[in-house]
Amino acid sequence: MNWHHQAVLSSARPPGENYLEIMDAKPEPGPLGESSELLFSFGVIADIQYADLEDGYNFQGSRRRYYRHSLLHLQGAIEHWDKESSPPSCVLQLGDIIDGYNAQYQASEKSLELIMNTFQRLKVPVHHTWGNHEFYNFSRDYLTNSKLNTKFLEDQIAHHPETVPSGNYYAYHFVPFPKFRFILLDAYDMSVLGVDPSSPKYQQCLKILREHNPNAELNSPQGLAEPQFVQFNGGFSQEQLNWLNEVLTFSDRNQEKVVIVSHLPIYPEASDSVCLAWNYRDALAVIWSHKCVVCFFAGHTHDGGYSEDPFGVHHVNIEGVIETAPDSQAFGTVHVYPDKMVLKGRGRVPDRIMNYKKEKAFHF
Repeated sequence: MNWHHQAVLSSARPPGENYLEIMDAKPEPGPLGESSELLFSFGVIADIQYADLEDGYNFQGSRRRYYRHSLLHLQGAIEHWDKESSPPSCVLQLGDIIDGYNAQYQASEKSLELIMNTFQRLKVPVHHTWGNHEFYNFSRDYLTNSKLNTKFLEDQIAHHPETVPSGNYYAYHFVPFPKFRFILLDAYDMSVLGVDPSSPKYQQCLKILREHNPNAELNSPQGLAEPQFVQFNGGFSQEQLNWLNEVLTFSDRNQEKVVIVSHLPIYPEASDSVCLAWNYRDALAVIWSHKCVVCFFAGHTHDGGYSEDPFGVHHVNIEGVIETAPDSQAFGTVHVYPDKMVLKGRGRVPDRIMNYKKEKAFHF
């Protein structure tokens, strides 16, 4: 117990209590003892965007993209995870697993197979998130029937049918360790990507997009008051948000800590505004109405980003593999403790310590 805490404790005591008693009081075994006990770990990697192509550049022509080398970066990450002294219990793949260019060269299935075969070397389960590049290559129906659908890894909560996701979106929750629940969200549930243009949902999403984006090129945020309303982003349906609310209600009641995973980020301070989910405010409103959420992991930005919001939720955007130079790396392992999560980043992914929010500073 350091001097600062002693001073705070002594001033908080009723007058007349013996100060020496406080000096002699042993520190509670809580925070000091907790941090050394590793509970479990998990891996994170984002925006691999593999294609069998020469290096290229992003849409603005300002960032180099290493299409072929992304496969070598993935292989390096897998080798590292398999050798770690406390191997991850699972890996979160945050979306954009192969690049949209594959579709132009009729190479989508071949590239996906190559990447999935590489992932199979891992000794632990991989949870796959869907991003815009999945939908540049495949329809939603195709993805639902592919190896990128990892919903079979979901946890089912007995006697709580409200926590079962519907088939209208790709989302589920799972429990990698007791009292920790991970929720994988579908950020393209509302989107014009991967949907049959003749369907009512496509028409509805196109209407939302056009209402917010009058540009002829719907991928352009030029002049927009809300620059996230571009075609390469998407949003969460009310149905999915209602389901998220039910799962978080269960987690609150059962004192679980929750990690949420999405291709698109939802917190402006942690992301370029052009990369946010369309209705990121709606997602934040649901999360902020619960106590249980610790972290929100996303990809999409390629640059990465981090911010702790006013409710103590840590928003972590993982740097994209696709824009990572051959002599670097881009992945991380998150080590989970009773009082915090510690991201140990590799290459251009920085280390981060994410403390859980405390209900009260001191318990008397």
